[in-house]
Order: sequence, then C-alpha cells, then structure tokens
Amino acid sequence: MDETMRLMAANWWLILLRGIAAILFGIVTLIWPGLTVFALLLVFGAYAIFDGALTLVTAFQRRNSDERWWAWALDGLLSITIGVMALFWTGPTALAFIIWMAIWGVIAGIFRIVAAIRLRNEIDGEWALGLSGLLLLIWGILMATLPAAGLLSIAWLIGTFALLIGISLIVLSFHLRKLKTA
Repeated sequence: MDETMRLMAANWWLILLRGIAAILFGIVTLIWPGLTVFALLLVFGAYAIFDGALTLVTAFQRRNSDERWWAWALDGLLSITIGVMALFWTGPTALAFIIWMAIWGVIAGIFRIVAAIRLRNEIDGEWALGLSGLLLLIWGILMATLPAAGLLSIAWLIGTFALLIGISLIVLSFHLRKLKTA
C-alpha cells in the first residue's frame, strides 16, 4: 500500500465524522423544514466549517505523499469560506444563500469526483467518494436551477442530499477502515 493510501486508511475516521455530520445536518433540516433562513444559515454554516476543517486536516496529512494535496485544501477552504459567509453575512436574501450553496455543491462535487477517479486503482470503494461528489454536483445544479422554489422545498432538497452524501462518506470510511486492517 502506498503512503497516500496508508494515510487515508489510518485516518478513515475523519471521513466517518464528515459523513455523520452530513447526516445530522440532513436530519435536522428534514425534521424542521420550516426553519427560518437565518437558522438554516447557522446550521449550514456550522456544518460547512466542520466539513472544511476536517478536509483541511486531510489535505495537510497528504501534502508529503500527494502532489495534488492542494485540491483537498482548496475544497476545505471553500467549505470554510462558505460556512463563515453563512454565519456572518445573514442580511442578504435567501436567493444569495441558495446561490452560495449551489456554487459550493458544484465545485466540491467536482473535486470529489476527480479524487475518486484518481483513487480508483488504489482503493476498493472509491465509488462512494465519487457518489458523494456526484450527489453534491447534482444538488448544486438543482439549487442553481430552482432558486425561486419555496424555502420548504429547498429545505427538503438540502436535507435529502445531505443524508445521501453522509451515507456515501460513511460507506467510504468503512472501506478505508477495512483497508487499514488488511
């Protein structure tokens, strides 16, 4: 097993935490779909910062063994930036929030798909990372094309995709855990 895979397998729990965070975010969104834009911004902001921080940890652990570690770092910085914006720039309209989330979903989705393609010959279960990227990409496109939809439908869309993304990340983490023990 090469150094990159050893690091990913050794830190499988980071991806597990990201999946759990996504599922918790999705559940909260589905249970209370009538949340105000402000509350949704706070919940999403906290999730995006947490996800971004864990992605940055992954990036810096990979920097000595992966020449493209910067893509992970860029994904993490993008998530943190969008999270901070969601927490501290609450005055703009819900439309601005939808656009922010759409852009984040598309870019982060592309990064994850690229990472899955790069890892396809190195790990079993790379499809889970690719699936999380594809779901994020679809989610971002849907958010961009349906900005006039009501907050309730947006909340259901956000919650559903967060659950699916979380599940795919958890599946990937368990594949990495098996790889660690192998």
